[in-house]
Amino acid sequence: MTVALKQEEPDALRVTLLGTGRPKPQPGRTGPAALVEAAGKRFVFDCGRCTLQRLDEAGVPLGELKYLFLTHLHSDHIVGIPDFWLTPWIFGRGNEPLRVWGPEGTRRMMSKLAEAFEFDIHLRRDVDEKLDPGGVEVIAEDIEQGFVYEEDGLRITVFDVDHTPIKPAFGYRIDYAGRSAVLSGDTRYSGNLIEFSRGVDLLVHEVAAAPPRELQRSERLAHIIGHHTSPEEAASVFSQVKPKVAAFTHVVSYGIERREIVERTKAGYSGELVMGEDLMRFEITDEVRVVSPES
Repeated sequence: MTVALKQEEPDALRVTLLGTGRPKPQPGRTGPAALVEAAGKRFVFDCGRCTLQRLDEAGVPLGELKYLFLTHLHSDHIVGIPDFWLTPWIFGRGNEPLRVWGPEGTRRMMSKLAEAFEFDIHLRRDVDEKLDPGGVEVIAEDIEQGFVYEEDGLRITVFDVDHTPIKPAFGYRIDYAGRSAVLSGDTRYSGNLIEFSRGVDLLVHEVAAAPPRELQRSERLAHIIGHHTSPEEAASVFSQVKPKVAAFTHVVSYGIERREIVERTKAGYSGELVMGEDLMRFEITDEVRVVSPES
């Protein structure tokens, strides 16, 4: 399946859910990641387990993977970074560095990755393949709310969300040619996210749920679920934001079917809602078209 922007849709904004799973490995759901395409560029948000494989399945050339934004530094959102960084250097990035933006600690993390992989880098750059040294360089930046990436009419805005005690944690808003999308990152119910999402076409939001009896039995499970947004809270967020389409991702479910998560949300929200799947994509023009992975 190919997700390259069609030439007849020059002003389209496209969002592809690369991975929609939780930290524990799940068949058919890889680690959190999303691809945004606009203005002739590709941006990846978070880089969980198997992100590069999903990008390859989506038909994205490895040499075009140059921009990465991180919502927070939980391991399930970043374990795919070494693959995302080094494999495209071997297979097509050429002399262009990888640019990475994320919360405080991002620059230090990337510098430590360079140290961890120094043996491989030295061999491929200096001894064996003699790869271009520019392609393995990383330009990493610690950012905070208020940071804006703006180029060629594309605007990416970072804002704080509430994933306490994990601080900082970000959501991102993407605006292009009058179209817009918000990626929530990991968060509890967040009034700040609601404010930054006003008027958005597509809101991609995390969700977490477990049966009440299980939450009563397990303090640890209740603690985990408490870091996230329940279906009922998501309904409140969607009802206030009023996106054209709302979609769930990073589905943290324990002992509960995804169908029930949607039903609980729809009990308090009447707008269009989809349960995100790996490689589901959204074509945002004057409307939002949902394309299933099988299409």
